[in-house]
This record gives sequence, C-alpha cells and structure tokens, in this order.
Amino acid sequence: MNLFTIAPGTPFLDELARWWLARSTDPIQQAQGLILLPTRRAARSLTDAFIRIADGRPLLLPRIGAVGALDEAPLAMAGVLDIPPAIEPMQRLATLTRLVMKLEGRFGAPATADRAWTLAAELARLLDEAHREDVNLATVLPTLAAEAYATHWGETLQFLQIVTNFWPQWLQDHGRVDTAARGVALLDAQTAHWQAAPPDYPVIVAGTSGGNAALARLMQTVARLPQGMVVLPGLDLAMPDETWDALEPSHPQAGLRALLAAMAATRADVAPWTLGHEADPPQTGRTTLLNRALLPARALGAWREPMHPDVTGLERLEPADEQEEAVAIALILREALERPGAQAALVTPDRALAGRVAAELSRYAVVVDDSAGEPLADTPPGTFLRLLVQAVADGLSPVALLATLKHPMTALGLPPAECRRLARRLELRVLRGPAPPPGLAGLRAALWKAGDDDGSLADLLGRVETRMGPLLALTSGGDVPPAAALIALIRAGESVADTNEEPGAARLWALEEGEAVAQHLAALAAALPVLPPQPVATLPGLLDASFEGAVVRSRRALRGRPGDEHPRVAILGLLEARLQSFDTLVLGGLAETVWPPATDPGPWMSRPMRQAAGLASPEETVGQMAHDFALLACAAAHTVLSCPRRRDGAPAVPARWLARIDAFLGGHGLALPHSPAAAWARLLDQPDGEPQPVDPPRPCPPVSHRPRTLGVTEVETLLRDPYGIYARHVLRLRALSPLEEPVENADYGNVVHNAIAAWVQGLPETYPTDAAERLRAEMDQALADQVLRPALVAWWRPRLHRIADWVAALEEERRLRAPAVVGVELNGIWTVPGITPPFTLRGRADRIERRPDGRLTVLDYKTGVVPKNRAVSGGYASQLPLEAAMVADGAFGPDIAGIVDELIYWRLTGGLIPGEVVPIGSAKEPVADLTDRARTGLAALVRRFDTPGQPYLSQPDPGQAPRFTDYAHLARVLEWSAGDDDDRGG
Repeated sequence: MNLFTIAPGTPFLDELARWWLARSTDPIQQAQGLILLPTRRAARSLTDAFIRIADGRPLLLPRIGAVGALDEAPLAMAGVLDIPPAIEPMQRLATLTRLVMKLEGRFGAPATADRAWTLAAELARLLDEAHREDVNLATVLPTLAAEAYATHWGETLQFLQIVTNFWPQWLQDHGRVDTAARGVALLDAQTAHWQAAPPDYPVIVAGTSGGNAALARLMQTVARLPQGMVVLPGLDLAMPDETWDALEPSHPQAGLRALLAAMAATRADVAPWTLGHEADPPQTGRTTLLNRALLPARALGAWREPMHPDVTGLERLEPADEQEEAVAIALILREALERPGAQAALVTPDRALAGRVAAELSRYAVVVDDSAGEPLADTPPGTFLRLLVQAVADGLSPVALLATLKHPMTALGLPPAECRRLARRLELRVLRGPAPPPGLAGLRAALWKAGDDDGSLADLLGRVETRMGPLLALTSGGDVPPAAALIALIRAGESVADTNEEPGAARLWALEEGEAVAQHLAALAAALPVLPPQPVATLPGLLDASFEGAVVRSRRALRGRPGDEHPRVAILGLLEARLQSFDTLVLGGLAETVWPPATDPGPWMSRPMRQAAGLASPEETVGQMAHDFALLACAAAHTVLSCPRRRDGAPAVPARWLARIDAFLGGHGLALPHSPAAAWARLLDQPDGEPQPVDPPRPCPPVSHRPRTLGVTEVETLLRDPYGIYARHVLRLRALSPLEEPVENADYGNVVHNAIAAWVQGLPETYPTDAAERLRAEMDQALADQVLRPALVAWWRPRLHRIADWVAALEEERRLRAPAVVGVELNGIWTVPGITPPFTLRGRADRIERRPDGRLTVLDYKTGVVPKNRAVSGGYASQLPLEAAMVADGAFGPDIAGIVDELIYWRLTGGLIPGEVVPIGSAKEPVADLTDRARTGLAALVRRFDTPGQPYLSQPDPGQAPRFTDYAHLARVLEWSAGDDDDRGG
C-alpha cells in the first residue's frame, strides 16, 4: 500500500506541492493528476503553495478538490447518475418538523413549530451520523432497548420512528436522499469506479486524519492504485505498539488509528515521508515533547525516562481575562509583522475571541477577517428581520419597537437619520416608563396623552402602520401559515427599509450578507408550506431556529476601512487551519469547554448506547481537536499557547493538553516560557507617569443659582448626597425612566396611600361597622387604577386586604381612645424663618390629626423601611420633625396649626405582621426637642449652602450615603470612592 505520513512541523501543503513539481519538469505531466484534500480551504491553500513554490512562473495545475465535495470535482464515475439527488437542507428540516408536530404532544414532542424545528435539527444530525457510519437505525435502535437502560427508552424508540420509518418512506416517495447519504454514495461510486478501472494518472488523498467508513474505503482503494498515494498528517510512528493499541478516543492519535483500521492497514504499512526536499522537520524536538506529554494514562511511566524536553519557540500566554487575552494576541500578531515576509495567525474555535482580536488589530490599521465567517442571524439584514418580526409578535412593545426603529436598516420612507431622530423623540415622549397597552392603538393613546407638538410622531406611527402592515395584519386573527408569515415579513422588511432615495429591497439584499440572507429565506419559503398554521408568538423563534448554524463570509468589516485585508495575518477556525503553516502562530482559547468543548452524546442515546449502535462517541471529537492542537503546536517556528485565568468572570480551567505539558515539564524541572505580551497589554493603555487618583467633584455654583425651595424629603438628600441636589436643581438633570418600567415598591406604596386617603375621607362621623370592607374596596379600586398585570394583582391583593383589616381595627381603637379631626394628603409650604433671601420648604403630609385637647399628631405611612430613631435624632431622616415644624407655623393651613407632640410611622407591609406602629421620640428626646432641632438644623444647613465657597459634595459621609441615587455615575463615585476620603468633608 502506498501510505505515507508527513511529520508534524513540516509544511504539509508546501511539501506536497514541492514533491509534485519535482516529479517532472514537463508542464503537461504536471497538470495530469488528482489531489483530494479534506476541505475546500485546504484545496485553495494547496493552489497557493504551488504558486509560491513555482515562484510565480506559469503552471498547469492538477485537479485539486475536497473529498467532501465530489459533486464539484470533474470526475467520471459509473453509476453516479443513478444516485438520487439530495433533498434541500431546509426542506428536510421543515418536513422533519412537521413529522415531529404530528405526534401532537406524545412522548414530549413540542406542539409549536419553533420548538419542533430545533428538535428536527437534532434528528437531522442523528441521520447524518448514521449515514456517515454506515449504521441502519431501523435495524440497530430496537436492539438497544435492554433492561440496563432507562425505562423511558421505549418511548424514545417510538419517537425515533420518525427517522426509522416515516422519514425513509418520505424520501423514497419523493425520490430524494439525505445529503450525507448522497456523499457516502458518491464516495462509494468513486471507489467502485477506480477499482474497476484504475486511472492512468496520479491520484493522491492527503491530509485526512479521520473520517467515515466510505472515505476509508476510498482511501484504501487509492493506496492500492498503481499511481495512488495516501498521505496522512502527523502519524506517530515511534509510539510503542502496546500504547498504540490502548489509545482512548480522546487521544490525538486515536482518529488516525481508527482510520488505519478501517483501511485494513497498520502503522507498519505507513512510511515516513522522505520524498520532498525537507526530510527533517524544523520542530522535531517539539514534536517529541508533545508526543511524550500527551501519552495515554497507562503509558505515563515513560515520563520517568531521561530526556531533555525542547521548548524552543514555544510560549505560554496567561492573560487575566478574555479582553486582556485579545489585546495580548493582537500585539503578538502585530509584532510578527515587523519581520519581513513573516506570516502570523490566530487559530481558535472561540468566535468571540476572534472578533475581539480583529477589533484590537484595527488600532494598528491591520485589517483582518475571521475565516470561520459570521453567523447569518447576526448580519445587518438578518438582525433587522429578526427584530422586525419580534416587534410585531410582542405587540410593538417599547423595547422591541425601539430596537427595530433604531436599526440602521429602518427608514420608513424617510432619510435614515431623520427616522432615528423621530424614534428618539418617540422614546422620550411615549415609551419611557410603564409600557403603553399593546399595539398601535396603545401607542396612539399614549401619544395623545403625552402630546405631539408638530404631528411628526403621529406621522411616524402612521408610517409604522402602513409599512409594517403585512405583518401587523397577522396579529388580527388566530394562527397564521408560516409560509404566508415569511412572505409578509419579507414585504414588510423591504418597505420598512425604504429611504427617501433608495428602495428597501436594494438596501436589504445588497452585498454578500444580503445575498446570503436572501438565499436562506428563499429556501425557507419553499420549505415552510408543509407546516400547519402557527401562533404569531412562535414566528420569531421559528426564524431564529432556521438561522441556527448558518454563516456567511463577507467583507463587511473591511468596507469603509483604510487599506485592505492584510495578506500576512489570518484568524482561522480549527477546520480552516488544518494543514497550514506559519511563522508565528497563536492557539487561543485553550480552556476546557472551549478547546476542547464539553462532550455531549446528544438527546437520544447515552454513550454506551451510541457505542453499541456503532456511532462515534463524543470523545472522538475531542481526539480530533487534540490532533489539531498537536499539529498546530508544531506548525510555526514561534507558537504561543493562550488560556486566560478567568472567563465570563469565573476562573478558567486550562485545556487538558496544557495541563499535561505543564505537568510533564514540571517533572523535569522546566516550564514553558511565558510570553511578555500579557505585560505589554497591561501597559498599552496606561497613562504616562504615575496614575493620578480622581478627586471627588466639588461644584460650587453661584449662590443665585442654588435652589431656594426644596421638598421636605430632599433635606435628607442635601445631608447625605448634596451632589444629588446640585444635579437635580442646578443642572436640572432628571433620570430617564427605564423602558417598560416594572412596577416597584413605590407603586405599591401609592396604592396604599391612595386607598387609605380615599377611605378616611369617605368615613362618616360615626365609625361604621363595615369600615374594613370599605377599606378593602378602596384597596381594590386603587389597585385597579394602576393597570397592573394580573399576576401582580393576584400577589398584592391579599397583602393589601391584610393591611386594610389592620388599619380599620387600629382606626377604630384610636377613635374610641381620643376622637380627632383627621386631615389626609395635605400639601404645605413653609418659608424658613431667618433666611435671606427667602428659602421655602414644601411637604405633603400623609395624615395630620387634631385631638380634642388641641394637640396634634403627624403620621406617615411606610410600606418599606422605617427610619431608625437615631437617624431621626441625627437629622438624617428629618421628614416628620420638619413636618411638625411646618405644622407649628401653619404651613398646612390655619385649621391645622399648633404644637405637635406625637410623630408616628405606620409600617404597612401586609405580611405575617400586616402593620406596626412605630413612634418617633422618647422621654429623653421628646418630639418638641426633635422639632426644634430640625428647625435650627435646616436653617443652619441652608445658610451653609448659601456660602459661595460651600461645594455640593458627593456622599461626603460614606456611612450615611443614600441607598439609591440617580447621580452616582455623574459624580463618578466608583472612580474615587476607593481612595482617600480627605476631600469628602466640608
């Protein structure tokens, strides 16, 4: 058999091209032959290698193709026309989805298309695995129902009749086969053709380290052809036979061992490659190190054998987190470009890391694209269509509507900038705060309530109604056919994308990503008619599920950028990087669950069941990735192995291969050299000189600009966080309400306050026997006025009724003990004596009582935390004492003026203890003293801030900082609060 292996560290494709050209100098002979490689990317790279080695001279190249794309190779295969055409992938998923939905909830099958589509994709993966491994599921699956397995397997087996019975029958009826089945049939047809009629030209299958049974049969045939040759990458010929025979599936050599076994060959049949000009790999010592470090567990005794590990050119990068990793890798790649002609690359399966590195390289004007492509769902047209259908499904809720209106594709027939300006106006005028009722009617009602100065927002909503009309019409009825919904989405998308100068279709389907989305939707539209009508709410999930796994290679990131894609820097995925060679190579994201990924046997069978069925184990994927790692680690003179110390805020576990290398070298008193790039990254954005701490803000506006009136609750803010008063009253800044603002405790408090006020005002002079029922009714009315979601109403109502019963009982007791005239929700304004220019205090008292002896009580309802007595006496919670001072001076009217001798909080929670009376003051500290202290303290506080040099400090006393503030980010509290506190006083 003509079996060879090219050792790790040898430029695989260059060596292959060099040997091919050295065979003959006759251009005609050089052009005769066929070379099959694992991927299209490898085929393109081999073409580049031919050109590179020929040094630019004209060449007639042999046919170069990928073993997985024989349909594209111009090969003559007898019987190939008898192979049925493959079913379109989207048609297969839609049909499988329909078969899943026909189960109507049996065996846990989902009833909606969005969830069933995801399950159909898993069934499709199972079918493809079975085809590649020559497994007949209809025969194998029933034999797996042994007693050792879970009892639910019987139900699973019935569910899997979709792929064992229904799907094969559907394919037969429609004259189609699965794509994977057709690929296997093509391989077998090519194998049979070459066995019957061996070609009279050279045939080489090179670079494959694993594969299915059909590929193994083809390779076996090629290896036995008179002019055939199979070239394997990185086969370890030095490993002892007993170790070779005991390899686990996750070992780097396990895939090659399985491939040789499927070819009916052994390692003895494989010869080392000595046909090229470079027989000795430049990284031989590194290959020996990796082979020894990655030995299986039962062979680790070899670690004790004396050797001198060679770590030349190998470095370890340990950045603090993912961002520092990206900055450091970008620096390594940029540094490599300082060497003339040097090729540098990042190889990683982590697409987030790839994106970060590409962004970091842009700071050096190095433009690079991720060869693994971009998810189709994340492209501008894909994102736009997903947002559009989500907005309609959500009833034009504020978040979904704004996400759509602010997308660059949205124009609604206007200039895009004008559309976004109006969207921002609509946000501020209508959409901030509690969400309006669903749909356009709710938006128009909210706009009418808020006011529309010039009618521009009403025009915007009219454009939304007109241009989203095809989609909005779907919400008026019941379930809709998914195919019709997709057509409506496309029409609405094109209309919404219209500008005043360019039609929406030209914008939406432009460039590579637009064309890819258009092709995807065309295939989807052809497949969806098999699905039954679905609820509108399922349409976003169905669209997302259809996009799953689809990628596009576009040059969008390069457009509008200076220069072009750099010819000497690359970012590659594992599949794209196979067989490549570089001068500097970074293997990034070497952390468990990333590289290698977490193993998952899938939803259908356990690991033992998969093994019994003849399907590949999940660990075989780890073994393939391990082989990629071992080859790539030797593929460059300078290789950096990178794993951050933390990922997603949690400690990262280095890949098992890194752990093995560290342990092996540690046993020999060595360690991998650390790359300096992490230190470079930490220094890159540091300012020159020593870092200078940020001082707290000290705004000192002119006295004439300082507030001359405050609310009674703002006095506490002036003490705890003066900067909040400055931002609110001097800068006149107000925090925006959040979108779709949730109902908070403040709303609960409003319900309690409003209900008790209405109840007290409606009580007759004689306390009624049904007072509790009346208060319950007021609570229900106040709750209804809030227009809350039903679940929250059901949660709050029992608590409110418990409060009503407690308040009614307490009210009856108070009236029997000391009947009083009660005033509720009273507004007062008080000019603080002795202050020039005048300073006024505004307040709203929940309840003020006048008893028969003329004494008064100020009472406040609290549904949250009640201030402690020490906070009141210290002046940090002075609301009630200040209200008492206002009452004494007649601020709430002459009818309620006099000496307040009682301050009370009612803590109303509605919990196990519905309410609690919390009096303020004591014998040692009577209310009169608290009132006097609050009056003089307020006057002193106002005078202090009437001093031109007094700053409005941010949180001057850390121990008394407010629990909540809207202005901490403006005061940059987090930047200075960890430093010295010397400048906080004053």
